[in-house]
Amino acid sequence: MGGKCPHRKVKKRRLSHKSARRTKFLHKGDDAVYSELQKGAAADGEANPLPFDEDLPGMGQFYCLHCDRYFAKVSVRDQHFQTKKHKKRVKQMMGPAPHTQLDAELAAGMGMPDNGPKLMST
Repeated sequence: MGGKCPHRKVKKRRLSHKSARRTKFLHKGDDAVYSELQKGAAADGEANPLPFDEDLPGMGQFYCLHCDRYFAKVSVRDQHFQTKKHKKRVKQMMGPAPHTQLDAELAAGMGMPDNGPKLMST
């Protein structure tokens, strides 16, 4: 009469579904967003329209560059601009440049060796 619990399969399916939802929209890292903002600041006068993409919300037309998010409507994006999360992100991106992979390697001692100044040989 025993056997496995019938709910085991349901639990596994639920967990895999959650992980699939989490990775549905991949976001850029802080350093990639920062570099995009620097490019945008260099080309202030140019307003390039976004390309249409059926896979993104709102056909990919309503985008927040700081948060790297797409929105379904203009009104939803404008509400997002008023949120605390967006304002924190804007402030974070206006500060110093975020850490990069090179910074991490230098901190771990994996960067270029520092042998000190060259001595004069006579």
